[in-house]
Amino acid sequence: MALSREEREQFLAEPHVGALSVVEKRERAPLTVPIWYQYRPGGELWVRTLPGSRKARAIEAAGRFSLMVQRTEPTVRYVSVEGPVTGTAPDSDERAREMARRYLPEDKVAGYLEFERTRLGEHVVIAMRPEHWLGADLGPA
Repeated sequence: MALSREEREQFLAEPHVGALSVVEKRERAPLTVPIWYQYRPGGELWVRTLPGSRKARAIEAAGRFSLMVQRTEPTVRYVSVEGPVTGTAPDSDERAREMARRYLPEDKVAGYLEFERTRLGEHVVIAMRPEHWLGADLGPA
């Protein structure tokens, strides 16, 4: 059964791990990778990644990307969005903390942020305006 706009937006706002897809090369299928994301109903979706990473370069070249999230319980449900990049900016401590808190228990946030800072380095934030939506609840798993 198709989801209403409100149901799609609320589902996307939940902390699922997304599957980000972006065209990297015309002769290949899109690059698809798991990623943490942030979204609030009615707003833009944003992700964090390393500047110069394969996905960052592909997103910059394509100017748009898609993201799909799903669950299997209590029912099979998914939402997919696709849209244009609205901006890329240097990451901030506040955004890094917001994303970590979305996905990790509070007692793991500081350690994760330290690992990210010392082992992974600086990130960029890439924002996208959801333009095209798909979503459905397929009933019991």
